[in-house]
Amino acid sequence: MDKADEYILGYRRQEQIRLQAQARQLAGESRWLFEQIPLPENPRIVEIGCGPQGCLEILSNRAGPSGRVVGVDRSEEAVALAKEWISASKLANVEVRVKDARNTELPRASFDLVTARLVLVNVPEPEQIVAEAAALLKPGGWLALHEADYVSFLCDPPCAAWDALMELFRRYAVHNGIDPYIGRRMPRMLREVARLVDIAVRPIVHVYPIDHERRFIAVDFAENVADRLVDQKLVSGRDVSSLLASLRNHLSDPDTLVISHLFFQAWGRKRHAADGFGQAQE
Repeated sequence: MDKADEYILGYRRQEQIRLQAQARQLAGESRWLFEQIPLPENPRIVEIGCGPQGCLEILSNRAGPSGRVVGVDRSEEAVALAKEWISASKLANVEVRVKDARNTELPRASFDLVTARLVLVNVPEPEQIVAEAAALLKPGGWLALHEADYVSFLCDPPCAAWDALMELFRRYAVHNGIDPYIGRRMPRMLREVARLVDIAVRPIVHVYPIDHERRFIAVDFAENVADRLVDQKLVSGRDVSSLLASLRNHLSDPDTLVISHLFFQAWGRKRHAADGFGQAQE
């Protein structure tokens, strides 16, 4: 795998476990998003970057028994886990494939809905993925994205370890061509890259209390990239271990306020020929 093209959070087993938990944690928000989108009977749906579970169960229910859902992910381990989970869940209308999000090799102009969740914020050249997603859509089909923006990701009281690790994460992301603030760019990408209309946007932000599963997500992210931070000589192994311990201790204090990323859900429709030059709406 090309190092520069690597998913920023990596593919270690702990990340696959986190993604499986995330599927449950974000299910309500994803379900709401898909409920906003009118689909025909027996729709064909694609989830790009589905990981070991993603939105596949929600999309399976939305597609119905005669519809079809295809999940694609570049990680062989993630796809293997997804296949096991699909079989155990008896999702007969879902299949998953090992494919690159920039070249899924799926038929063009063949799907009623294409979606991705928290993919673009973790990869370089996200415009290529948006363009691929748009190419898969039928005229009148919908692209629905759920992405993060690090603008609101913070804690209070301030924590030197949080600030240091977030700065290291930012430097690593920039070095690898990844935009941690891509959430705010999604509506523009739907207009200018995907050339969609009828664009709508929903912002989401959370406070993570002491018993919330995502309260320590900053630690999880930092642990995922720690080895690469050391490899790229951005920090020593001893220093990153000390920072992680300090941050975990700070977040374990119930008086510490932890605020999530600013999430954006954005969706839009591919033009029919009859649309002419209709204007996008936000």
